[in-house]
Amino acid sequence: MTASARFPAEWAPQSAILIAWPHPDTDWAPRLSEVEETYIALVAAIARFQDVLICVADDDLQIYAEARLRSARIDMNRVHFVVVEYDDTWLRDSGPITLIDGGKFCLCDFRFTGWGGKFEAGRDDRLVAHLARSGRLADSEIRTFDFALEGGAIDTDGEGTLLTTWRCLHERHPDTARAELDAKLCEYLAQQRVLWLDHGHLEGDDTDAHIDTLARFAATDAIVYQSCDDAGDSHHAELTAMAAELAALRTRDGQPYRLFPLPWPAPVIDEERRLAASYANFLIADGAVLMPAYDDPADALAAQVLASAFPDREIVPVPCRPLIWQNGSLHCITMQLPQGLLAADA
Repeated sequence: MTASARFPAEWAPQSAILIAWPHPDTDWAPRLSEVEETYIALVAAIARFQDVLICVADDDLQIYAEARLRSARIDMNRVHFVVVEYDDTWLRDSGPITLIDGGKFCLCDFRFTGWGGKFEAGRDDRLVAHLARSGRLADSEIRTFDFALEGGAIDTDGEGTLLTTWRCLHERHPDTARAELDAKLCEYLAQQRVLWLDHGHLEGDDTDAHIDTLARFAATDAIVYQSCDDAGDSHHAELTAMAAELAALRTRDGQPYRLFPLPWPAPVIDEERRLAASYANFLIADGAVLMPAYDDPADALAAQVLASAFPDREIVPVPCRPLIWQNGSLHCITMQLPQGLLAADA
């Protein structure tokens, strides 16, 4: 990797958002109709601003998904499909983390282990290679790393600073010291420094504290994070400690970050299991921030906070309550593709 390589921030110009359509052979099967409605709403929201590239398991699924989207009157000129195998639809973690090196795209292909071996992930681990051969992406090269890493575990400001959690990286690499992990992340992702959070978790999250459920860059000097102001909630101590950690962080020029605390939604319980409803799992698109909405009074306040953090973007709520049944939300099922990466004839 050359010295000019860079990892663009999510707010950098994009060519498309990558998603995978749910189907009966994924874990969505018991509630497929509910989650399909979320995917339709998501595609409709994205297509207002930019293109969408949808992974489908076979031609029949493409025909079905296309019919559902057409019936919702979505601009199909902005919707593209690619047939590829996948175990599930969490493309934030199995999709390509894209770097730009000397004007060329580098698709980083890290090992995807199903979040530390919790789930079958053989087909998901091959997803990046299959996408590279599909013809749907512009000329790019794959860089394969024998290193377990998920896209939801990291967030970058686009200027060389990476934000992550110790809990997740330590779970994936229990025998590796923090200093070594720090060096590997900087080397692999063209970063200059790593900011580690030691606190923060959500019940119902099986990723071992992915950063994209907890805290996200909104600019090089701003961080949006999930707060908890309910002292009686089981998350209060950890998220309060995380807020203190964020307040102690400094930008590269030594200034404190501007912090935007997100409101705490009421607990969502499914068969006595607490689900991970986080507003920090938002998606940045060209001209917009797509916000997970949970049919909760706090949705409106979360939209106000995001509007303050992203004053130049439209805030678009997307109903995500069906997603958290499978322990993730809006950002988890998407992966942005930098401007120019989608092939012109896609």
